[in-house]
Amino acid sequence: MNNKTYDIIKWIVLTVLPALSVLVGVLGKAYGWNGTELAVITLNAVTVFLGAITGISALKYSNKEEKNL
Repeated sequence: MNNKTYDIIKWIVLTVLPALSVLVGVLGKAYGWNGTELAVITLNAVTVFLGAITGISALKYSNKEEKNL
């Protein structure tokens, strides 16, 4: 994975998904949508999962770079 791809994924995981979760939660309550809580929980679970994978990937890459120095 190149740096640009990583930066895009990181931006999505750290900015877009949490903002989407809040948007769905607020609009769901405001409009009385059924299943809002489930949607928010699902979005948050996916965000945490992707964040963990991204963090592990960054750590492995960082360790690999340090060994190559």
